[in-house]
Amino acid sequence: MNYEVVIGLETHVELSTESKIFCSCGGHSSPKEANDCVCPACSGMPGMLPVMNKRVIELAVTAGLMLNCEISRYTTFDKKNYYYPDLPCAYQITQLNHPICTNGCVTLKTSQGNRDVRIKQIHMEEDAGKLVHEGKFSFVDFNRTSVPLIEIVTQPDFRSAEEVLVYLNKLKSMFRSGGISECEEGAMRCDVNISVREEGSDKFGVRTEIKNMSSFEAIERAIKYEAQRHMDALEFETEELVQETRRFDDVSGKTFAMRNKETEADYRYFPDANLMPIVIDDEWLEQIKSAKPVEIDEKAQYYRDEGISEKEIEMLVTNHKLSKLLDDVVAMGCNAKDTAVWILTDCAGVLRKDGKTLNELDVTAEKLSAIIKMVDSGDINRNAGKKILIAVVEENVDPVAYCKENGLDRKVDAGAIESIIDNVIAQNPQAIEDLKNGKVKAKQALFGACMKELKGAGDVAVIKEILKAKLSNI
Repeated sequence: MNYEVVIGLETHVELSTESKIFCSCGGHSSPKEANDCVCPACSGMPGMLPVMNKRVIELAVTAGLMLNCEISRYTTFDKKNYYYPDLPCAYQITQLNHPICTNGCVTLKTSQGNRDVRIKQIHMEEDAGKLVHEGKFSFVDFNRTSVPLIEIVTQPDFRSAEEVLVYLNKLKSMFRSGGISECEEGAMRCDVNISVREEGSDKFGVRTEIKNMSSFEAIERAIKYEAQRHMDALEFETEELVQETRRFDDVSGKTFAMRNKETEADYRYFPDANLMPIVIDDEWLEQIKSAKPVEIDEKAQYYRDEGISEKEIEMLVTNHKLSKLLDDVVAMGCNAKDTAVWILTDCAGVLRKDGKTLNELDVTAEKLSAIIKMVDSGDINRNAGKKILIAVVEENVDPVAYCKENGLDRKVDAGAIESIIDNVIAQNPQAIEDLKNGKVKAKQALFGACMKELKGAGDVAVIKEILKAKLSNI
């Protein structure tokens, strides 16, 4: 018998805000030590009242616009009641009755063609804390408590693990590019709802939920295992399927039952009387729309039209910081393709020497554009530009001033270059002898010696042409 896998996702994304959703404590990236980013409000002290973070609403609406959702002009918060040690109030503030966004849709490009996935809703909520288990003891860290989340709930429209991964990667690219979330480890977590039914049937099978997964590789493995478990149960009656919540064990590659699947009634939702309804008027909505970033597909096509490679495009559209730097430099009059090389190759090389990544790049568009313009105008050669870039990245110097102070802007005419090449040839008789004996590397050694004497100044093409002419007459 042929079976069809039916999957729906609940994806939790931590928002890139400077503070938590209902208090002034720092956001996701602020904590350094356990419980060092906690106040009476987010730790659940009696009598403390929540105060809504306006930026959370704006980021949630932006996410909804990206996913083609209807934006609710009237939205409210509700209390979801359950007890767990990392939930200090014994309830979570979330949205049930009036979520911020509804009825969206996103198109996926898969190996089977395009597929539309419907978004049921996006709602705002606060995160819970974190339990740390060490031996016989369990410790609770409240740093993550009340960090702002959006939860994106899809309809059961996925039919394979491949479609799920395409969707999650698209969300990740969109939200990073849009500055909504970095979606790094732990900041993007997914609950997978999965069932299996006979192919052609319109009735859903018994649904299980695989809880709280952040690794895309683990999600793929969990879906494949759980789908096969359901099919074996239906085909061979290996076990009775029940609606339940399960966890995935990365070592064994299997899922295990955690608890019976709760229903909405189990959480005893009721409106949060401490938070007033939020009304999004026309003016505020237009402000959010006007600040909405360019769609990643549109941005990727722009980069493609500018001659940027597909590998470079992938790096740019998945990193909001880098794509913004490139766009800002281009806005200052630099070529997009060249700028991409400066950022993704040259800057990356400088950082790599210090064991850093491009995520740690801290250079302004003004300074990078100044270097690129000096090279493009011929005031300096590219080798000198690289030297200036190293100083800018490592020491945050002014590129123009550094260039002048170190004599990198001096123009060297052909006569001066010829004189220096003559001296280099005269001072390196062994290299000349090696060249005559067919050792090609000797020519590169001579070129390096010329560049050293010129201290990186002069046009590289001119230097190579004169050196070639001189050596051909020896």
